[in-house]
Amino acid sequence: LNNRLVTDLMIPNTVTTIGESAFLGCNSLASITISDSVTTIGNAAFDRCSSLTSVTIGNGVTTIGNVVFRYCKKLTSVTMGDSVSTIGYGVFEYCTSLESVSIPDNVTTIEKAVFYNCSSLTSARLGDSVTTIGPEVFYMCSTLESINIPNSVATIGYAAFHGCNSLTS
Repeated sequence: LNNRLVTDLMIPNTVTTIGESAFLGCNSLASITISDSVTTIGNAAFDRCSSLTSVTIGNGVTTIGNVVFRYCKKLTSVTMGDSVSTIGYGVFEYCTSLESVSIPDNVTTIEKAVFYNCSSLTSARLGDSVTTIGPEVFYMCSTLESINIPNSVATIGYAAFHGCNSLTS
C-alpha cells in the first residue's frame, strides 16, 4: 500500500491496533474512520498528514498515543468515542484549523501540550472525570473563547492557558 495515494481511510474491524507512525506524513489522506475494534492508536500514527480534515474515532479506542495528529493543519473535525480514557501529550499540537473539541468522560488527565497552538480552537468541553489539565495544554490557542472545566479538576499545569487572549468564559 502506497499510503501517499490514500484519501479516505476506513480502518476495518479486523484491526485492533494502529501502530506507531503507521501513516506518518500521508499527505493525501483527507478523512479517517477508525472502527470499534481498534483499542490503541500508536504514537505519531497520523502525524503530519497535511490534508487530513476529519477524524472519527470508534467506541473501542481506549488509548490515543502521543503526537498522533500533530501538524495536521487542515484538521477541523474530531469525533472521539466514549471509551477513550488516555490521550497522550501533544496529540493535536499545531492543528491550526481545529475549531472545537469534546473530551470524553473517561479521560482523567489532559497531558502536556495536547492542543498546543491550535490557533482556530474556539471552544472546548472537558469530560466530567478530568482531574488534571497538564502544562501548556491550550498554549497559544488565541481564539479560544470558552471552556468547560468540570468540578473534578484539581490541578492545572503551568502555562495551560498562556496566550488564550480571547478567553471570556
